[in-house]
Amino acid sequence: MDEKSYVSLEQKSCLVCGLTFDTGNLLLDKRLRPNLARHTTTGWGLCAEHQALFEDGFVALVECDPERSGVSAGIATLRPEQAYRTGRLAHLRREVFKRLFNVSITDGQACVFVEPGVIAQLEAMAAAPR
Repeated sequence: MDEKSYVSLEQKSCLVCGLTFDTGNLLLDKRLRPNLARHTTTGWGLCAEHQALFEDGFVALVECDPERSGVSAGIATLRPEQAYRTGRLAHLRREVFKRLFNVSITDGQACVFVEPGVIAQLEAMAAAPR
């Protein structure tokens, strides 16, 4: 039974892995009416693991299936709520990302969505003998 209350525990969804996590914040209905569920997801953020990687200078590459995401204009226009994540992730240092890809990203951007096969190509490049 999901009883409503005028307080709720805030949660966010991780941009990288898509899992919900607690923020530690309390939400309060200003009118003190029982409208809120026990947990309320308020938007997007980074879970503790991916926040630590971002602070260490990494950019997350999140593989998404464009067909299942319902995007006809290409994966570059994909919004987080549309993304059908395949579960494949890669983390690249920001400097390496800028050298490998012809895409500009802002300093505050923690992740980019990539098409299937991009992460496999990066793995093949890393495994190739030098």
